[in-house]
This record gives sequence, structure tokens and C-alpha cells, in this order.
Amino acid sequence: MTATVIDGKAFAATVREKVAAHVTMLKSEHGITPGLAVVLVGEDPASQVYVRSKGKQTVEVGMESFEFKRDDDITEKELLALIDQLNNDPKVHGILVQLPLPAHLDSDLVINSIDPAKDVDGFHISNVGLLGTGQKSMVPCTPLGCLMMLRDHHGSLSGLNAVVVGRSNIVGKPMAQLLLGDSCTVTIAHSRTKDLAEVVRRADIVVAAVGRPEMVIGDWIKPGATVVDVGINRIEKPEGGTRLVGDADYASCAAVAGAITPVPGGVGPMTIACLLANTITACCRANGLPEPEGLTA
Repeated sequence: MTATVIDGKAFAATVREKVAAHVTMLKSEHGITPGLAVVLVGEDPASQVYVRSKGKQTVEVGMESFEFKRDDDITEKELLALIDQLNNDPKVHGILVQLPLPAHLDSDLVINSIDPAKDVDGFHISNVGLLGTGQKSMVPCTPLGCLMMLRDHHGSLSGLNAVVVGRSNIVGKPMAQLLLGDSCTVTIAHSRTKDLAEVVRRADIVVAAVGRPEMVIGDWIKPGATVVDVGINRIEKPEGGTRLVGDADYASCAAVAGAITPVPGGVGPMTIACLLANTITACCRANGLPEPEGLTA
């Protein structure tokens, strides 16, 4: 069996097209331009690249992009004051504080100072609680992207066995909640799960989000299962240099699975696309307008 490759790059392009069309409609029919504010503290190179990409894609779909770059010696009081300013700015519909923050800043305090209605990362404790109880919330971008691709590939997910390998607050736990919401039978596994391979072998859907390069191997995969690989790991190549790999060993898993997301080009592109989708959703909710179809959980 050779797995169908789920092309996240192409799927993300489709999501951005839907977002752009909705932005055009909001501007022409309601005079509203959705706005996304991104706060970057410090000089982390990976964060800088990511923020640039977010800003570029935000502008490309017709939204307003507001970037706030601050030195890594900013005080907590100063950062909280900036977030309060954005919370009260009607032109800003989504707020994202790029993580990780410098060690002297309390990330939980900072994230929970964002207006939950503008928390387009879905990390605020109120949104976590709403998602966990099946209520309307802002949904974390990476799990939302995974759910969109799974729905597109399978149609209905009802009754399928899903194993999420990883228990992080950013991916593992919200992913499990979303799958439960679509009536999957869900198991959350992790690096310390006993008989992990046997647990994964029972799954129709495997979401690998454990943060260990190529940990999930083909022998763990039930024939025909769908593998969604959230991992992004940089490893050394024998001949020198590095390459990107996921949390699943692509070659061995693709030989058994029915469908699989590649790394790179799978889940990664969906994260920013879903950030844009969440900003549109937040904008519509703030203005009492219908939410865009196909861009929410």
C-alpha cells in the first residue's frame, strides 16, 4: 500500500482563498477590515521568520497587519499595558503574542491578559475551558488545521478510533477535544504510555505530536490508517547539514498508511492559514455577523 499524501500546502492555499473572499465581502458589504496584531518580544530568529510570514500572509488576504516588536528587556507591566491597548482597539480583531517569551515574563499571565474574543491562538484559559466543554471558542490553529484536513479526507469522522500521541496544551489536548467533538473515540497517548505501539495500532487516525523525531514507525500503524504528523524536527544528515523530519518516520509509515501528511508541507502551512481564519471568525463575532463556513471547528 502506498499512502495518499495529504498536501497541506495546497489545502492552506484554499483556506487563504476562502479567507480573502470573506475579507472582500466584509469590506464591500459592511465597511469592515479585519485586523491582526502580532507582538514579538526579543530577537529569536525562528520567531522573527514566523512573524514575517504571518504579516505577509495577513496583508495578502486583504487584512490589516499590526506588528509590535519589543526588546527582550521589556517589563511585564509594559507588555501588559500594550496588550490592554490592543484589547481596546476596535481595529484589532485578533491578538497573537509570539512564544516563547523571555524567561523573566510570565507567559500564562501574558496570554491570559488577552481579550478571549481576540485570542486567535486559542490559548487563553477561557477558550481552553470553552473548547473542553464543547462550547463556542477560539480554537488553537494547529489542531484546527489538522481537523480541517481530516474532515476533507474522511468526510465524517464519527465512530473512528483516534490516537493522539502527545499531551501538550498547544496541540495534543485541544486536538483530542476537537476529535471528540466530531464523535471519534479518542485516546491520548504519550512517551510514557505502556505498550505505546499497541495503542497506536488500534487507531484509524494517528496524530503524532510528541516532539520526538521519527518516533512513530510504520510497524505501529494499522494498515489503511490516516497519519497526521504535527512534528517539525531538525536532524543531522550523515553527509553533513540538517533536514526537517516529523514525529513519524515518513517512509515506513507511508508504506502502511492509507493517507499521511508530509513534513515539511503538511500540517505546517495550515497553522498560519488557520490563524487568518480565526481572525476572520473573531471579526465576524465582534460585529454580530455570520461566521464563515468551513473555516471553524
